[in-house]
Amino acid sequence: MDRSSQIDTFNRFARVSRETIISLKEYEELLIKANKSLNLIGKSTIDQIWNRHILDSFQVIDFIDKNDKSLIDIGSGAGFPGLVLAIAAKDRKIPLKISLIEKSIKKTNFLKGTIKKLNLDVNVICQNVLDEERKLMQDVFVARAFKPLPIILKLIHNKAVNLKKFFVFLGKTGNNELLQASKSWDIKYKQRMSVTSKDSYIIEINNLKKIN
Repeated sequence: MDRSSQIDTFNRFARVSRETIISLKEYEELLIKANKSLNLIGKSTIDQIWNRHILDSFQVIDFIDKNDKSLIDIGSGAGFPGLVLAIAAKDRKIPLKISLIEKSIKKTNFLKGTIKKLNLDVNVICQNVLDEERKLMQDVFVARAFKPLPIILKLIHNKAVNLKKFFVFLGKTGNNELLQASKSWDIKYKQRMSVTSKDSYIIEINNLKKIN
C-alpha cells in the first residue's frame, strides 16, 4: 500500500482534523530523518509508517475515556504508541497527561525535540524502567514492542500503584504468551483484534494478581 493510500485508510478510521494530519505528517518527516542515525524503526517498515506504526498506535485512543487522567508509555522508543496517542488525545480534546519512558538518551532527545516542534504537552523520562525502583503512579499504561509478556507483567505488578487499565500489543505468539502467563498470573483482560493485522491484537488488562 503506497503512502497516499495509507493516509486515506488512516483518515477513514481515525476521522481526525486537518491540523492533526499535518502534525502526524511532520512527525513522520522527523522520524524518517532521525531514523538514519538512531534506528528508531525497522528499515523495512519505513514505507509503511502510517499503517504499521501510526494507525497501529492510534487505535488505542478508542479505549481511552475522559475519566482516564494519566497514561505512561513504557519503552517508548520512537514514540509509538505514546506520542501518537498524545496527538490523538489533543485532537479529541481528552485531557490526558501523557508520559514516555525511554532508556536511550539519543531516543529521549529525539522525543523531546519532536514534542517541542509539534507543540505537545508530554513528559519524557530518560530511565531504564526495569532498573528504576521508583513506583509508577499513572492510571493507564501501554507497552508496544517493549519486552516479552512475563517481564511486562512482573514490572506492572511490582511498580504500578494506581493501575486502572494496561494495554499490551501482542503479535503471532500472543496466545501462547498469554497461556504461559496464566500459569503464574491471574489476569483479567479484554482482547481486541488489531485494525492493522489479522495476526495481532491488543489486550487491556484490568486486574493482575500473582498466583502463589
